[in-house]
Amino acid sequence: MTDSQLTPIAFDIETSGFEDDAVITVAGFSHNLGASLILNTAGRDDIDRKLLVGTLDEHSSGTVQLDIVATERELLDTVASFATEQLDGDRHYLTAFNGETWNGGFDLPFCRTRFLQHDMSWPFGDLAYADMMQIVDRFDTKGHSDLVGVYDSLLTDETCDPFDDSEEAVGAFEDAEWLPLLKHNLADIQRTRELARLAGRFVPKSDFSMKNLQPPDH
Repeated sequence: MTDSQLTPIAFDIETSGFEDDAVITVAGFSHNLGASLILNTAGRDDIDRKLLVGTLDEHSSGTVQLDIVATERELLDTVASFATEQLDGDRHYLTAFNGETWNGGFDLPFCRTRFLQHDMSWPFGDLAYADMMQIVDRFDTKGHSDLVGVYDSLLTDETCDPFDDSEEAVGAFEDAEWLPLLKHNLADIQRTRELARLAGRFVPKSDFSMKNLQPPDH
């Protein structure tokens, strides 16, 4: 299978902030069958999972799988299980929007630090990665460079995002507003995957610069 035939799996995280003690609150993957979301409640347990899944399913292109955990370590364990059991380097590539670029990015660097802090192994092994932030400049995005702006300039489908700004996800976690927090993550991973599918149709393969996420000492 060539790179051009790999299927994109979109990835995005939400965090409790940007301080040294910030943790991952949600991790989400968007794939062919729908979405897989992992919610870290920080020990808060009064949650109606059935209601959350039922509502999220209404906004997903497929079935939503929701794992609810009490700690960040459990969230990372679940991310690792998904990465090792569901991601196939011969069939999939991982993508995000500003998840990891040549000069920075957010999601993967943050995840590396959290896996390090918990003394856990890096789960994304022999897997290709392409960042949509570096590919969408092959389109005229009317000057937009953020995920929402780029998506809205290229695609017309409505999303389920309840927030005007991603920083609202921090307050939603603090206030245990689980549904808006999950809807925001679901919207972002679906936006990212749709952009990846669009790029797969129009962007030359030579511009689809992919990197391998496996460390040399893996």
